[in-house]
Amino acid sequence: MSADAATPPLLLVHGAWHGSWCWHENFVPYFEALGYDVHTVDLREHGRARGSQRLGWHSVADYVADVRHAVEKLDRPPVLVAHSMGGFVLQKYLEKFDAAGAVLVASVPPRGVIGVVLGLARKHPARLARALTTFDLYPIVAGPERTRKMFFSDAIDEDSVRTYAAALGNESYRAFLDMLVLKLPRRRRIRGKVPMLVLGGELDRIFPPGDVRATAAAYGTAPVLFDEMAHDLMLEVGWERVADTIDAWVSDLRRA
Repeated sequence: MSADAATPPLLLVHGAWHGSWCWHENFVPYFEALGYDVHTVDLREHGRARGSQRLGWHSVADYVADVRHAVEKLDRPPVLVAHSMGGFVLQKYLEKFDAAGAVLVASVPPRGVIGVVLGLARKHPARLARALTTFDLYPIVAGPERTRKMFFSDAIDEDSVRTYAAALGNESYRAFLDMLVLKLPRRRRIRGKVPMLVLGGELDRIFPPGDVRATAAAYGTAPVLFDEMAHDLMLEVGWERVADTIDAWVSDLRRA
């Protein structure tokens, strides 16, 4: 597809520990080459501003406000494409606001991050205990080895993993609590509100296929799962398949 004036703009929303840089590696040039009007947002204290001592106190509501501010700068309602924690933020956004469409990419499911916490408790209890007692989530992903285990399959090369590991920052502990129990999405306010595409990776260790299927079922759609791919679908080997799927789906929206 070659995008035209009838095609809505895209606004790409990153997930926890990431910044808008994760979209600029592959997705931004891909969609711009097709003629899309592509935008990204750095949630507060992420991206260029990462490392701020204020990060730990920002809520999911603050992140929703960041997305809303980015949307208000556009001349038309966008399709929102959101990864991981960004997908949770998008679900909360849709409780109050509309969009031309919503794409959840390896998103936090409506039930929140309880599954992630239980998984870390089983496999990495010391690391989880440290995070919970110090209110510091960065050690969960710090370093190339942890970055690979959390976000990537074995197919990605070591140089890329080191580059992405160096770009990761900390995440808000308050936002983590919101996703754990405090501010779970109100699914009845979201289901059927906008067209929705739910994507996930068969090898995702954070939100495995069962979570992706549950998210799709919650919103009355069918999931699309990519084999041989893990959590960071926009950076993984095979990211083109994910981008192609989004492009085809937006094309269908445009023709509807």
